[in-house]
Amino acid sequence: MKQIFFCLLLLLSVVFTRAQRMLVTTFAGISNYQGDLQDKKFTFNQAHLAAGIGLAYEVTDQLYIMAGFKAGKISGDDKKLSKNASRNLNFSSPVTEFHAGLEYDLINLKEQDLTPYLFAGLAIFHFNPSTLDTAGNKVFLQPLGTEGQGFYHGRKKYNLTQLSIPFGAGVKMALNNNVRISFEIGLRKTFTDYLDDVSTTYADKNLLLLNNGQRAVDMAFRGGELKTGLVYPGAGSIRGNAQSKDWYYFTGLTVGFRLNSGNSGRKLKTDCPVNVY
Repeated sequence: MKQIFFCLLLLLSVVFTRAQRMLVTTFAGISNYQGDLQDKKFTFNQAHLAAGIGLAYEVTDQLYIMAGFKAGKISGDDKKLSKNASRNLNFSSPVTEFHAGLEYDLINLKEQDLTPYLFAGLAIFHFNPSTLDTAGNKVFLQPLGTEGQGFYHGRKKYNLTQLSIPFGAGVKMALNNNVRISFEIGLRKTFTDYLDDVSTTYADKNLLLLNNGQRAVDMAFRGGELKTGLVYPGAGSIRGNAQSKDWYYFTGLTVGFRLNSGNSGRKLKTDCPVNVY
């Protein structure tokens, strides 16, 4: 995370020379994900508060180069998805990202006061799934290798810092030349299936116990905690859907403030008229 903040500070120092076309942006909204413990592509169910800060450079009246930092939380719980209730898994994870990309207004905000817009780019993000054991203790899941990572059928432990592709759309309003407010839905395509620590099949219980320990067995299958007589599934039984990668997303409001509060040489229709006597 130190590298992320250094990049933001460096970017700030470079762009202050062109402050008249630079906007500082602040974001407030929610974060959520889609994966093996939350199968809906987009939902407010189990969403969490999120926030962010960034910069947008006005290349033209409609095209922007943007960069920023967002932070939120994602979670999922089998108890809230009846078709997987017997698996009884749950997780939560912080998600922090640094992103950069392009944003395009479909209508010129120097001529109109409202426009839809599109954006896309590249992001580096960090996550770290955890759960609570039966005693209420926080347990980080990646070090356990719950699906036999580190020894089973060539499965490797997943990295907690990875790349994603952010893209989405929104609606933006210019309150005046220097302040803009927008609402957007921003999806993140990832290249991992382990945001929730669930991806493929159950490892052999005895081998998992021998190589990764009892805690890994306990967190790999938690159906036994339901007192229904369920036991750890046989090796190779389906634990998750390895055919699709996980997604996360940020949804909310962004407010942009121009660094130099000058008029930038143009006048918005939303500016107050000057009385002539």
